[in-house]
Amino acid sequence: MAAHRSSLLSPASMDAIARDLGVADIVAREGWGAVPSRQCGMVVRVAVEHAERLLAERGTHPGQSLWPNGRR
Repeated sequence: MAAHRSSLLSPASMDAIARDLGVADIVAREGWGAVPSRQCGMVVRVAVEHAERLLAERGTHPGQSLWPNGRR
């Protein structure tokens, strides 16, 4: 059984990334585990770009915690 991992991206964001990269049908049928590694790498790249844009909009600098009270 795979370990449960929480995501900083909302399910809607993950769905949008999957659609943008053309893997939404695979994710819908078989889940993220069935997405080929090359596309998974692209998902990570797009997710990092999304997070960087979000940080820039918030005025948060790299290394600064996104969590309340400095929790990680």
